[in-house]
Amino acid sequence: MILIKLAWRNIFRNKRRTFIAATAIGIGLAALIFVDALMIGMSENMVRTATGSFLGEAQIHRIGFRDAQEVSLTIQALDEVTEQLAQENIVEHFTQRTIAPGMITSPANVSAIALVGVHPPTERFLSQIDDAITEGAYFEGDNSRDIVIGAKLAEVLEVGLGDRVVVTVAQAVSGDLSQEMFRISGIYQFAGEDMNSGMAFAQIEKAQEMLAIGKDVHEIAIKFTSIAYAQDTTLPFWETYSQHDNEALSWTELISQLTVILEMTEYSKYIMGVILFFVVIFGIINTLFMSLYERMFEFGVLRAVGTRPFGMARVILFEAGALAIVSIGLGMLLGFLVTLILNRTGIDYTGIEMVGVTMQELFYPTLTVEQFIIYPVWLFVFTIIAGLYPARYAAKMSPAAAMRRSF
Repeated sequence: MILIKLAWRNIFRNKRRTFIAATAIGIGLAALIFVDALMIGMSENMVRTATGSFLGEAQIHRIGFRDAQEVSLTIQALDEVTEQLAQENIVEHFTQRTIAPGMITSPANVSAIALVGVHPPTERFLSQIDDAITEGAYFEGDNSRDIVIGAKLAEVLEVGLGDRVVVTVAQAVSGDLSQEMFRISGIYQFAGEDMNSGMAFAQIEKAQEMLAIGKDVHEIAIKFTSIAYAQDTTLPFWETYSQHDNEALSWTELISQLTVILEMTEYSKYIMGVILFFVVIFGIINTLFMSLYERMFEFGVLRAVGTRPFGMARVILFEAGALAIVSIGLGMLLGFLVTLILNRTGIDYTGIEMVGVTMQELFYPTLTVEQFIIYPVWLFVFTIIAGLYPARYAAKMSPAAAMRRSF
């Protein structure tokens, strides 16, 4: 207790220096807390955007369909698969889709597309197409010849709401061309150019009829009750639905490049943490040595009256700990306030594309309890480690040399 009281008195003997040092160290801690919160918020936003726009948190396909995009590769044992999914406790929503390459033609132009057959009542829970409609409506009514296209595709085709277009696809077994005339009932606008220009959505029944695949589908998109299930590779779900020549894949495998980017952000956070902690260490060493040199005579007297070297070292280490506590308090307060403000206002990166994922909404730094436990603890540990050097210097000093240097 005596050493603790002495340490607190010593660090506040020069309040200005202690405040400057503690503020500098605290800013480093605050920056680390903020960057971590920023990374978490950005990662959650990217995952939510990637999975919520159209992909879903998981998908089921016939093995080989994702690579070949062959129309005949439909999901096997479809009725059994859908019945099982309907009874899964971890599955919140799922929807069936058909996907086929084709051509869309207007009086003015022609363009290659992916014709996606959707079931609107269930598709609403898996994609944001209905929310992205800027003109018209998202499959209102029972007209099977309604089609929804992107704003960029409408611009290329020089068509608008209510105009007619012809869609051509190849049938599954025979390969014969199938053509149907559609009326544009809705135009959507996404931030990503691929969806705006390369996809057209029709009722799934009409798409199945054009492809001559009966009631079969190419894809089942899934949304779990918690997105954490999609990242759990040990979940029995994947093995259960990877049977009958089908494969069940999570978003981490469907867009593996996004997973790599998220891992890189983790590494960058660690690198920044190491850099900040090294800056903190040098600041602490400098502060402790300045305090030590100011009190050389006092340390010389302490040694002269019989204070052991270990006792001298403990004084410096307790001062380092006291400085760390002050710095941690300032850093946690500053980090909390800055992150909380931006958590309220959000950060606008809408329109920026990364590995095929286009930011469509503000993202918000996310505060966690771990940020206010792990980083402060590590800062305290690093501060004590940094204090070992000046503590060793104080322990080894000669009483006569110390008193002589002070004059």
